[in-house]
Amino acid sequence: MTSRKLVGAALAALASFSVLTGCASSDTASSGHTTSTMNVPNPQQAGHNEADVTFAQGMIPHHEQALAMAKLVDGRTRNAKVVDLAAKIQQAQDPEIQQLTGLLKGWGVTPSGEHSGHGMMTEDGLAELGKAKDAAFDKQWLEMMVKHHEGALAMAKTALQQGSNAEVKALAQKVIDGQQAEITEMRTLLG
Repeated sequence: MTSRKLVGAALAALASFSVLTGCASSDTASSGHTTSTMNVPNPQQAGHNEADVTFAQGMIPHHEQALAMAKLVDGRTRNAKVVDLAAKIQQAQDPEIQQLTGLLKGWGVTPSGEHSGHGMMTEDGLAELGKAKDAAFDKQWLEMMVKHHEGALAMAKTALQQGSNAEVKALAQKVIDGQQAEITEMRTLLG
């Protein structure tokens, strides 16, 4: 399965290079992000390995769960700091999901939909969190989000050590910097 994926990715990379040498496609311009990295052939960014794919495939569902947890805040707490933190998490992670999805698409790899297990919450845990209110919710949400962020840090550190794609490494570093700061903030709120 993985060798077929790699062959598919290699073929997709070759196909995209032949397209790129023809005329630059502009179908990604609608996303509103600068797309120069996707339209200009850059060997560093075109090259990727198994660790890059694993990071992208694992981080998408991981981030999606963080977004689901952030959305639970609405109506369950009046703690302005928790509300603010949830908004920050949504603002940071939604564009990262789009970026990771774009990378996988560019490599001809489908997002797996499977999570890595790193810091992921169970459905039961999320259901329990959904029932909590006010101070009890805040404590539970902060503790779960710290664990969840720690899982993302582990995945990002692996991508930095083992990945080969420049864009993946830059994103992994961004995840580490942003989520480490948020963990510090959450631990302060937990006291």
